[in-house]
Amino acid sequence: MKGVLNYLVVALALMALACSVASAFDPAPLQDFCVAVNYTSTDAAAVFVNGKLCKDPKLANANDFFFRGLNIPRSTANQLGSNVTLLTADQIPGLNTLGVSLARIDFAPYGLNPPHIHPRATEILVVVEGTLLVGFVTSNPDNRLITKTLNAGDVFVFPIGLIHFQFNMGTTNAVSFSGLGSQNPGLIVIAKNVFGSNPPINPDVLTKAFQLDTNVVESLQKTFG
Repeated sequence: MKGVLNYLVVALALMALACSVASAFDPAPLQDFCVAVNYTSTDAAAVFVNGKLCKDPKLANANDFFFRGLNIPRSTANQLGSNVTLLTADQIPGLNTLGVSLARIDFAPYGLNPPHIHPRATEILVVVEGTLLVGFVTSNPDNRLITKTLNAGDVFVFPIGLIHFQFNMGTTNAVSFSGLGSQNPGLIVIAKNVFGSNPPINPDVLTKAFQLDTNVVESLQKTFG
């Protein structure tokens, strides 16, 4: 447990680094903090902001900046064998406007966090337990795979907007923590977004784009839809 706590400290330091990187992308805060408040309305004239509305700073308290339980392993009983616990301004209201978020990723043996994109954030990851194969692909025209095998204590950076993945190569569970340079990094899971869109993309489009048989495309759409 002590080792896990030590790595949590490292993860928080990574989150702080991600915050400094993110200041060029997320809007810079104009006050000490802006604790998020949920606002829902059917009023057509309702105000929308790039982020969340703020509560009166005088009403802020410690719980607005707090989350308990990130040390608890999450279930990986799914097809991918992985589980991402993401802490954004939705879970910690005090993160609103601060340009940073944090994630715990649990992996079963041979579990995969599949190829995906964070459109609004660079990610910096530290492995706490296990061995992970990680990598990202550069943009056109090179499409170069940059990959590395990581062990406990190793750190890796995934640049903003690039396709990346993490795969547990071992026969035991693995755990990592990531700092992300946005309070809302966003997530595009390549296979899910392409083959599981709602409504579905015309199979003719995907057949030509991926050079696949129509039956394969339709099967994938049923799988991810």
